[in-house]
Amino acid sequence: MKRFHVNVTVHDLALSTRFYSLIFGSEPTVLKDDYAKWMLDDPHINFSIATGGGSTGINHVGIQADSMEELEEIQDRLKRAGTAVFEQPHAECCYARSSKSWVRDPSDLSWETFVTFGENTVYGEDRAPEITSVQGSGADPACCNQDRDDCCSAL
Repeated sequence: MKRFHVNVTVHDLALSTRFYSLIFGSEPTVLKDDYAKWMLDDPHINFSIATGGGSTGINHVGIQADSMEELEEIQDRLKRAGTAVFEQPHAECCYARSSKSWVRDPSDLSWETFVTFGENTVYGEDRAPEITSVQGSGADPACCNQDRDDCCSAL
């Protein structure tokens, strides 16, 4: 079963951790000096917060897959959507080892799809890459949302 993922950049990790722990009625499953993550079952979400990375607010959203097969299925759908896909098959980020893909939606919001293989001792360097969005690429966003191969070639 896939799990929705949200990552929020915060100024004060301790204060934000207390706030979200109260909202979720649960302590983080991962807590580091610069990062906290809740793997919640109700709602079924992977919610994480981190310091750094620029301005506060939603950093990115995504879908966490349970297996490589599920991830490949999601990646195929992303490619059919006509967006530029940036793949990171050996990512080390967020205190985990994962295989990831990144895209930007028509409003330029970063979306991450990933499957996690294990823990990592450091936060890592893999963050949302600078990738071309549909907007500003020369492609027609309305066309790119259709299952067509001929109109998103500008990407």
